[in-house]
Amino acid sequence: MTGLRYNVPFMDSDLQAKLYSNILQRTGEYHVNQRMSIQVAHVRRVYNRRYHRLYIENLASLMRVLRFGLTFSRLKQRALQNCLDIRVVERTVKFAELPESFNGYRILHLSDTHLDLHPALTPAILECLAPLEYDLAVLSGDYRASTYGPYQAAMLETEKVIRALKAPSLGVLGNHDFLEFVPYLESYGVKMLLNETIRLERAGQVIYLSGVDDPHFYEVDDLQRARSSIPQAGFSILLAHSPEIYREAAACGYQLMLCGHTHAGQICLPGRIPFIINADCPRSKAVCAWEHAGMLGYTSPGTGTSGVPARFFCPPEITIHVLTSSP
Repeated sequence: MTGLRYNVPFMDSDLQAKLYSNILQRTGEYHVNQRMSIQVAHVRRVYNRRYHRLYIENLASLMRVLRFGLTFSRLKQRALQNCLDIRVVERTVKFAELPESFNGYRILHLSDTHLDLHPALTPAILECLAPLEYDLAVLSGDYRASTYGPYQAAMLETEKVIRALKAPSLGVLGNHDFLEFVPYLESYGVKMLLNETIRLERAGQVIYLSGVDDPHFYEVDDLQRARSSIPQAGFSILLAHSPEIYREAAACGYQLMLCGHTHAGQICLPGRIPFIINADCPRSKAVCAWEHAGMLGYTSPGTGTSGVPARFFCPPEITIHVLTSSP
């Protein structure tokens, strides 16, 4: 291994050494260098004011217009209150192939927390989490508000949430996240999956959960690698940041896909009709429950907010997916 070929902004030498010894061994030099090259180029474009690629969260002028509009219309306080009105949604998901010992297995799903955007969000999440019961927690990426720049505040807030989880936790990276987040997040207690799969065992039976790196901006997801350790007949779940790889996931044989990224629109028309979904997929795959080619999916509306701390007709959500065996 030759190591990274890039000078990584905001990353100290000790953390870089951890990336060499851990992530490089887990994912291979190609994946690390591919992601880092995009990450570093993205930061340089932003700071050199030459960034024009159309991603909604990177359009600072649009965010300023939204903030001004909320203030001018006197809706700013309502928008902030809506961000903290977190709903706990429990849903039952039925599978004929589910091993019997996993009947009733409860998966808590957090997504798009962006915890450094709104200081009151972390306490609101912790209050919601306290009474919940679950067997596994999954986090589907986007832990900070910006897509570049310092991330220490986001990591400090994320640590509080992860340490409050009462069950084993697994996570993936999103398009707002740097690869160097992984040592931080894993030190807090969440196992990050970088195109990797783990076995979940219960009463002698097994299901598999894969997690892929961000498929939206970095496009470094590798389903073939993640799927390689799963037996053909094994029951499997895919955790991804964005629903955009739903076709490939179904073709690979996953029974369930859990994702986020879209915030279900975040600012919607009455009836939860989104203005923008910010993802290359049908709108039917961008909001809550869906199905494709026999695979069930769920795109979380997000627990936090992106760009501006505002929500309308689209409340933030903590989801509990209850797996059940259907006859």
